[in-house]
Amino acid sequence: MTVMTYADAAKAALAEEMRRDPLVWAVGEDLGRGGVFGQYKGLVEEFGPDRISDAPISEAAIMGASVGAAMAGTRPVVEMRFADFALCAVDELVNQAAKARYMLGGQTNVPMVIREPMGIWRSSAAQHSQSLESWYTHIPGLVVVVPSTPADNKGLLKSAIRSDDPVVYLEHKNIWGVEGDVPDEDILLPFGKARIEREGADISIVSWSAQLHVASEAAENLQKKGISAEVIDLRTLWPWDKEAVFSSVEKTGRLLITHESVAVGGFGAEIAATVSEHMFKALKHPVRRCAAPRVPISYAPPLEDMVRVTANNIVDVATTMMDSGN
Repeated sequence: MTVMTYADAAKAALAEEMRRDPLVWAVGEDLGRGGVFGQYKGLVEEFGPDRISDAPISEAAIMGASVGAAMAGTRPVVEMRFADFALCAVDELVNQAAKARYMLGGQTNVPMVIREPMGIWRSSAAQHSQSLESWYTHIPGLVVVVPSTPADNKGLLKSAIRSDDPVVYLEHKNIWGVEGDVPDEDILLPFGKARIEREGADISIVSWSAQLHVASEAAENLQKKGISAEVIDLRTLWPWDKEAVFSSVEKTGRLLITHESVAVGGFGAEIAATVSEHMFKALKHPVRRCAAPRVPISYAPPLEDMVRVTANNIVDVATTMMDSGN
């Protein structure tokens, strides 16, 4: 094991895959100087500008060219700089990359990774702070990955690069500096396999990405109240680990889903509906969600804080579920 930051773990994964496979390359804006967040720092010195490729400021051009390069047999890692900016390239991703294998009768794959730094980052305002993961889970043909720890960021990115499908890879900007133990070996984590962050008996809390850390803090606070919360990190949203969630709900009888993105149409609604359809008899309380209101994210810190889903918010909802349950 080596202690790494969330950002450095992904950089290590990319470097290892580029050394392993000469067809892996990266493209995006400002990669030559290390990327906006330093997540590519030092890579151009090792691999050169042909494989750590700077691109013009046009997300649509970057995505479109990368789709063609993937269909031609290379494995591009496409840096979208901010998840918000990737919306400029949504046609190339949704109508081309996601559908190419199906529409061409399996004659081609589109093995590409679309890295989209997401989430609230202090005073980044409404066009640099969104969490848009649920948009992509709606699209057949896309894999959606949302790592929360340095180890997962390494193992999942390596798996994403080796995947023959387009992978939307969402890394939360606010946890670039979070440190953790990362395996030194060639770790590959499977898609659709959740991680039990914390075992518990009274209530199941499901989350992902940076919000997983908030959920863990809430579980610690709930323990002080005598409430044992099981915390599940989904790690990928499509596919997502239904069996892990079902098993936890069978044990606890209560499910609370929390995410940073807007509650309306968020992926928490998909989880809630699926559990309600398949696990209704096991539930001691209706499924609850703890997520953001449907408002733009403000530049002003006090207003920004009003849309954050905090550990206290989660504790309040979980406590209410315990008080009104059986």
